[in-house]
Amino acid sequence: MMAADEGRRRGLGRGLSALLGDASSGDGAQPESGRVARMIPVERLKPSPYQPRRHFDDEAFAALVGSIREKGVLQPLLVRADPGAEGHFEIVAGERRWRAAQQARLHEVPAVVKVLSDRDTLEVALVENLQREDLTPLEEAEAYRRLMEEFGHTQEILARSVGKSRSHIANMIRLLGLPEPVRRMLDEGQISAGHARALVNAENPVGLAQEIVRRDLNVRQAEDLTRKGQAPSPQKAGAMAPKDPNVAALERELSEALGLKVTVTTKKGGAGKIAILYEAPEQLDDVLHRLKRP
Repeated sequence: MMAADEGRRRGLGRGLSALLGDASSGDGAQPESGRVARMIPVERLKPSPYQPRRHFDDEAFAALVGSIREKGVLQPLLVRADPGAEGHFEIVAGERRWRAAQQARLHEVPAVVKVLSDRDTLEVALVENLQREDLTPLEEAEAYRRLMEEFGHTQEILARSVGKSRSHIANMIRLLGLPEPVRRMLDEGQISAGHARALVNAENPVGLAQEIVRRDLNVRQAEDLTRKGQAPSPQKAGAMAPKDPNVAALERELSEALGLKVTVTTKKGGAGKIAILYEAPEQLDDVLHRLKRP
């Protein structure tokens, strides 16, 4: 098991171990003597715009505040210089400790200052939260999207950088194509990421999500419900010819690439059309941005 854990950490790109040494990533870890930490006033620190995490568990946060009030901040934050304010810093890793330190009435916290690019900042913040399993599914998906859109990562490169499979990356990004009511239910924990993945290509994802919650269905039951919800009516079923397997595979590939439902309709003679279903203008903007990329 230990060898597998070490292999996973090596697969996490630069990660925290490459930037901070091999110290534990837990909040209670003692700082190593090899790392140069300095005390920085809390008012000179601010969250990074590249921090993927947006939600903090209230109970766990309260426990962290109590620990910091009693023992102080034992693991330094990782920060970089704020380009817009001399003498101030952006938090790359450790925003929760910074917020808890303020609640505990501390005036300064230990921090390691590193020179990091925007891409490194986002990647390290993402890796740190993935190691701790702190991100919600949508936070994780949005971080993957930003690494791909803003910094040119392919799914293959991204998978290697964060120690995940390419299919996991693709499936998570597809969650961003869900309508807002379903994303809200996912964020609030009413449905799981497995439930949400089953709804990505559904014709009525909002109604199906509400039915999943109402009936308290597990993921497999939700998948069955989604298949039934998408099944054509008996009248239409008799008139529809089965879709060519190659066309169906193309639909799946396009849907995964765009994170939206895509249908391909072919006609005699080779002509056809591609339809992309989107729920909000920003999703259409995202598609246009992808199409314009060289």
